[in-house]
Formats: sequence, structure tokens, C-alpha cells
Amino acid sequence: MSQKSVTRRLSIFPLTGAVLFPGMQLPLHIFEPRYRALVGDALIRDRQIAMIQPQRPTDGAPLYRVGCVGKIGEVQAMDDGRYNLILEGTARFRLIRELDVTTAFRQIEAEIYGEDEDETLSHAQRGGFEREARVFADAQGYSVDWDSVGRLDDRSLVNGVSQIAPFDPASKQALLEADTLTDRCELLVQLMQFYGRHDGGEEIITLQ
Repeated sequence: MSQKSVTRRLSIFPLTGAVLFPGMQLPLHIFEPRYRALVGDALIRDRQIAMIQPQRPTDGAPLYRVGCVGKIGEVQAMDDGRYNLILEGTARFRLIRELDVTTAFRQIEAEIYGEDEDETLSHAQRGGFEREARVFADAQGYSVDWDSVGRLDDRSLVNGVSQIAPFDPASKQALLEADTLTDRCELLVQLMQFYGRHDGGEEIITLQ
């Protein structure tokens, strides 16, 4: 993440296993009062929520160093105060420090990184990635529209697979923290090869 950065105050939704990538979408069902307050606050300000994983699935746990800012797209407000919404990833950020706040939800100071939108994979990298993805999908029993996959740009393809693949939260975090698209692609290939060697037994840990 070597692009020019901007420091910002962010309201966060720390949730184990929910990793958002730039350009991708994440559906969320918001029911806890503190996160209903978070969404309500975001809707009257800039519609932005920062997703970041806690290092442990406990209240107030330390946070990982990298997350992704999301902009609220579609939103359904229910009569009982709950929300269904679609969060659209805009940019990754690096945690600087957590802030002392009076809000029910946590807030941080973070560096927002611009993504290199012009970065692409080489033909060899793209071809190797698609071949490995086919092997992985077959091993997992997934049905994939490969014609549609072939029409995706490199960033949408790599980030999309990174977000939906059934890897454990630590692997997802490593993908999010990868500095460049090429780095993420190479790590993703390694993870698909590792997980693809197993047949769905206990060694495969999924997000759900």
C-alpha cells in the first residue's frame, strides 16, 4: 500500500470473518443497539462504515492493523430499528490508534490508502490464476460461470475471489493486507492450492 495516504477518523464495525475488499459488496444485518447507532450516525453523515476484524471474538478486543472503508449502498430500515444493508468497499485503511469516545460504537484514527487502479496482472499471472481457480472450484464442488469470470477485470477478479473464498479469518486478513494486486493474487493462489489439497474435512475452516 504505497499510494498517497490521508488520515481520517472512522467509525468501525469490528466483526470476525467479515472482510470487505475495495470494489466488493458485503451484505449486513444490523441488530445490536450499538451498531444500529453506528448505522444511524453514518446515514446522517457520510454513509461510511469501516470494517475491521478484531484479533479475538470478544468485546473490546485488539484490532488487526488493516481494514476497509465501506459506503452504505442499499439500505432497508425496519420498524424495530434493525437494518439490512449492502456495504460497498471503497478503500483500505491502516489503523493508527483507537480513540477515546463516548459513542456506543468504537472509533479510530486511520490512514486511508489510495488503490493503484491501473495495476494489472501479466497474461501469465492471469492465466495461472484462472487455472488454479478452476481446480479449486472443482475440488470444492462449486458451479462457476467461467465465461463471466473471464470478462472481469483483474482487480474485480482477485478481490472478488478473496472475499468469497471459504478461507479462515486469518487468511482473509492476510489477503486484505497484501500490498499490491500481484501480491494478493500470488497469496490467493497459494491458499487455493493449500485448501484444494483437502477434501472438505476438519482442516478446512470456513467463515460461516
